[in-house]
Amino acid sequence: MRALLTGGTGFIGSSIARALLDSDYEVRALVRDGSDTRNLDGLEIERIIGDITDPASLSAAMRGCTHVFHAAALYSFWVTIPGLIERVNVEGTRNVLQASLEAGIERVVYTSSVAALAVPDKGTPVDESTPVDPSKIIGAYKRSKYAAQQVALEYAAKGLPVVIVNPSFPVGPRDIKPTPTGQTIVDFLNHRLPAYVDTGMNVVDVEDVARGHILAAENGRIGERYILGGKNMTMGELLALLSKVTGIPAPRTQLPYRALLAVSYANAAWCRITKTTPRMTPDTIRMSRHYMYYDSTKAIAELGLPQTKPEVALAKAVDWYVENGYVK
Repeated sequence: MRALLTGGTGFIGSSIARALLDSDYEVRALVRDGSDTRNLDGLEIERIIGDITDPASLSAAMRGCTHVFHAAALYSFWVTIPGLIERVNVEGTRNVLQASLEAGIERVVYTSSVAALAVPDKGTPVDESTPVDPSKIIGAYKRSKYAAQQVALEYAAKGLPVVIVNPSFPVGPRDIKPTPTGQTIVDFLNHRLPAYVDTGMNVVDVEDVARGHILAAENGRIGERYILGGKNMTMGELLALLSKVTGIPAPRTQLPYRALLAVSYANAAWCRITKTTPRMTPDTIRMSRHYMYYDSTKAIAELGLPQTKPEVALAKAVDWYVENGYVK
């Protein structure tokens, strides 16, 4: 079996690349010209230059492939170029799925996100069947992932053998940017987190997420969505567990929502002037009011999704950040 992987240079994608190799796939990675390929260095994979916004490059990349794992996306809550996030996340996904249909790919696994699911209400976990109210989706990134997921469902209805997976908040090695969850860990390790926001999230080992992609290709039902998640935790619980793993005291002060929202607006305005990226945006603060809890029962039951303990996943993330110079 030969798989084309998009987004292989990223956090989740690089773990998918390793999981594919472990499952005896031949792997071809679509890599944008000039992108940071550190996450793929040392792996026995074929690299091909291309871009999900370029349909011709996708057709060429899929020749001889039996599977497609589409993990490429623009994951950002701060995009200043008009239309960019829709062009990458929505139209890019449409390009990948159309090329897969034309190439006769045997199975496509599309990496969506819990961002494309319903907004959790009062800490009640959301599952794949929870109805989505699009008007409650916060921010351009989440709206783009919801729209892209609808595209994937459209292609499933056309007959494309696509399975959709929805990772929650992964932690682990090779989070080079890092993601917002990873940045929280890095700030904690550098003693730059004197207080925290009262929120909640579903924490999952990125290697479980990667394994979930392989299981979705093998066992997933076409047109179905599977939440690839782990344990629901408050931010206080996450920091307490980080403290247990590292020995660093956890902050005890919670930041008030209204004050944070006001600061986020001021910070966003300053970053527009200075052309820098804010550490927090009004959208991320609004999201923090919701406990982002999810139920992975379906993926566990139907796919056999592994459930690594969060302290193990956090320890792997901590070790990687320390070894790669993120901790001063």
